[in-house]
Amino acid sequence: MLASERSGWPGAATRRIGACGPWRGNVLSAFPLAQAGPSVLDLVLDAGIVAKFVLLLLLLASIASWGIIVARARVFRAAARETRAFLGRFHGGARLAELRDLAEKWPHSPVVALFKAAFHEVSQLSLESPQSGGRALDEEAIADVERMIARTAAANTRDMERSLTFLATTASTAPFVGLFGTVWGIMSSFQNIGMTGAASLETYAPGIAEALIATAAGLVAAVPAAVAYNYFLRQVRVLSIEMEEFQYDFTHLLEKRRRRVG
Repeated sequence: MLASERSGWPGAATRRIGACGPWRGNVLSAFPLAQAGPSVLDLVLDAGIVAKFVLLLLLLASIASWGIIVARARVFRAAARETRAFLGRFHGGARLAELRDLAEKWPHSPVVALFKAAFHEVSQLSLESPQSGGRALDEEAIADVERMIARTAAANTRDMERSLTFLATTASTAPFVGLFGTVWGIMSSFQNIGMTGAASLETYAPGIAEALIATAAGLVAAVPAAVAYNYFLRQVRVLSIEMEEFQYDFTHLLEKRRRRVG
């Protein structure tokens, strides 16, 4: 123990703190968050025109992506729920006329839309219409119904994929737009260094800040869009498979009716 500590001199502690002063300042300077500095909003407001344009573009893309994500998530959730309910009734042996009356309760299911179109076509061909007396369709008429179901399924798939292209485009291009902002910010830093002739923190920090913010903004816009696109694409594939299976089951039902009546 130092003699000054043993003696209890009041100036000893002060001298020790003063000796640590420069070292303490160096430590704090290594942690920018420990010091008061400009916020991210301040850096954005102080950015150049090009950087602001890049950030605005990414912001608009992100807002549009989230709008599509919320809207399509609701649609796919309802479609999956209604499809399960309809297929449960269909495979449970419900009559086609009964399913037709219940179909209005499931407006979001592509399989239900497929059934409604198929039932209308069958009714036109006098299988289920009251005037037909239950007369079955021949092979040619069943083939026509099958082709109509296939066309309707393709149209339903295109409708489910609507707006997903924007998510894919945002996921693939937003990082490159952010990269453009990054390159521009670094170029601004070098330009400032060249104009001042000094590579000080005040010279290159604003440009580096613009570059990092642009990179982060590109990732913020791209990552949710990529995750949502892959999720929705899987939902489209699941519903497409269910439409294909329903197409097979429905035409098989018509074939059974034809063989039984014939």
